[in-house]
Amino acid sequence: MNKKGYLYSRPWGSYLVLEKNDTYLVKMLRVNPMQKLSLQSHNCRAEHWVICSGIATVIKENFKYTLLAGQSIDIKPKEKHSLQNLTETELCVLELQMGEKLSEEDIVRYEDMYGRL
Repeated sequence: MNKKGYLYSRPWGSYLVLEKNDTYLVKMLRVNPMQKLSLQSHNCRAEHWVICSGIATVIKENFKYTLLAGQSIDIKPKEKHSLQNLTETELCVLELQMGEKLSEEDIVRYEDMYGRL
């Protein structure tokens, strides 16, 4: 659903929808220490992540990136990716989604430590 202004709880932390319209959606992700989002892809949207605080480990296709506050990365449609917090402090990431389908139903999961396959 992705309702603006609503805080969504997830096993890895939470996200807040900051802005939404027909062409983009902006979220603030908070990833708890030692947690990670599933290895996933999206058929209908691209994402741009900006690290606000903490240290992000990003898996994108077969590459691993370490990103610090102020750094960013782009995820293309259909690219397998995961966002991980391998530290003892909270990770905060601004996520911009762009595409024709901006919903949680556009998630294809490949690996998930929380049993959501």
